[in-house]
Amino acid sequence: MEPETFPEELADALVGVQRLIRRRLRRDMPDPRLRGAEVELLRLVVDRPGIGISDAAKELWLASNSVSTLVNQLSRQGYLERETDPADRRAARLLPTPAAEARLSEWRKRRADLVRRQVSRLDAADRDALHAAIPALRKLAVNLHEEAEES
Repeated sequence: MEPETFPEELADALVGVQRLIRRRLRRDMPDPRLRGAEVELLRLVVDRPGIGISDAAKELWLASNSVSTLVNQLSRQGYLERETDPADRRAARLLPTPAAEARLSEWRKRRADLVRRQVSRLDAADRDALHAAIPALRKLAVNLHEEAEES
């Protein structure tokens, strides 16, 4: 791999792996099928119950009206509840329902099982290389997040 092509090859590999994991999981998950943005919003609300729509939009890099649309869809499906923010009666706080927590738990379990199966098919050197890359990938994610917040 040439140093000048490394960033593009890394980005392509990460996107490819993520896309394939998402497709495999979506195929095996029960209905209703959730789009990527819906899953990301559910993950955020489960991890940060009580988050507001504008903070969720900022965190997900989406427009507030797009998050509002997602909230409406997920609420109709029984995955999110809105609660009036006591500090600002005009704002809503988002809370996951037990169904959302169960769905996300099942999704995470299936994702871990899928990745575990595929990683076990690799030779020891490739498994070790992937394991060793995890801290660097986490730092890359932090850098991307920090740069996005600066702009």
